[in-house]
Amino acid sequence: MKVFIIAGEPSGDKLGAALMAGLTELDPHMTFAGIGGEGMEGAGLSSLFPMSDLSVMGLAEVLPRIRLLRQRIAQTAAAIEEHQPDLVVTIDSPDFCLRVLRLARKSRPDLPVVHYVAPSVWAWRPGRAARMAPLVDHVLALLPFEPPFMHAAGMSCDFVGHPVVSEPRASESEIAGLRARFSGRIMLALPGSRRGEIARLAPRFGAALAKVVPDGMQVLVPTVLSQADAMRAEVARWKVSAHVLTDKIEKRAAFAAAELALAASGTVSLELAASETPMVIAYDVNPLTRFLAKRLIRLDTVTLVNLVSETRAVPEFLGHDCTPDKIAPALKALIETPSARDAQHQAMRVTMTRLGQGKEAPGLRAARSVLNFMALRAGGDPAPVS
Repeated sequence: MKVFIIAGEPSGDKLGAALMAGLTELDPHMTFAGIGGEGMEGAGLSSLFPMSDLSVMGLAEVLPRIRLLRQRIAQTAAAIEEHQPDLVVTIDSPDFCLRVLRLARKSRPDLPVVHYVAPSVWAWRPGRAARMAPLVDHVLALLPFEPPFMHAAGMSCDFVGHPVVSEPRASESEIAGLRARFSGRIMLALPGSRRGEIARLAPRFGAALAKVVPDGMQVLVPTVLSQADAMRAEVARWKVSAHVLTDKIEKRAAFAAAELALAASGTVSLELAASETPMVIAYDVNPLTRFLAKRLIRLDTVTLVNLVSETRAVPEFLGHDCTPDKIAPALKALIETPSARDAQHQAMRVTMTRLGQGKEAPGLRAARSVLNFMALRAGGDPAPVS
């Protein structure tokens, strides 16, 4: 089977790599084309163009790059036409992917399409699922409460688990190696993986940390290799000493060794939960995007640990509240209050269980769901997704 697969973000690249591995395990004759990052390229994909061209978020952030994005949309749709795949899998990045699918479906109206990561209609813009349904046949959901929303819009959907539950954990020797390099207590700072996030959040994170980091505590800043230079430039301006990490093993060990973290909103909150690292979440966007989002978001929290565990254990500072003066006291309280850390630990364990910890790996579950969808489409008998 020929699969054309598209990811536009580092988190989507992780999902894509695990899905490709799962599909290959279930069908060794699978071939892939499309767009992805380091993980998907490591799984055998030759990316059509750098995935970083698509890694932008928010209306104001997209506008300066609109010409390039339009070119990439047309280029991707043309590549689908050229490759004539049996299936297209789009991963997150709906603004880009749905525009590609709209063009691709003009020449192949019956093109089978699976979308990985359900749109967060439970949080904002509930009409997105209905707008997606004419272009997408089947959805792979990361969160257990999402399938009913997709079914209501007319798409089939399986909850396949979140990949964070099966990501490798740091070994004792890896943690010891990190501690040999960075002695003392460890705190993480995670201002995001996009250029815009780093530029917007890193100065605020540095200012907040400077107010509360106690003597003897090391601040480590894990980041993706493609943004390492930008992150180092920002961290160099901080009044607190910090070290940027890009090595995957060191990053994994840092998550395991850290006492707490200050992190941008997003999947990283689940990565911290998997390592049971207490956190404070802080996030802001361009003022125009913030203005629009404030009127669209329907929830009182955006942190996935809070949502999945049905608690509000993780403090968050969003938009106008994303300031050093507001973030710093929350960090101080987390450093000094065992009960606050204990509440987060309990919420994290609930979150991991509900996301599929202890079950079949999400990448394999997603692959099984894809093949079952294709079997049903062909009139065959699918196997249940575990």
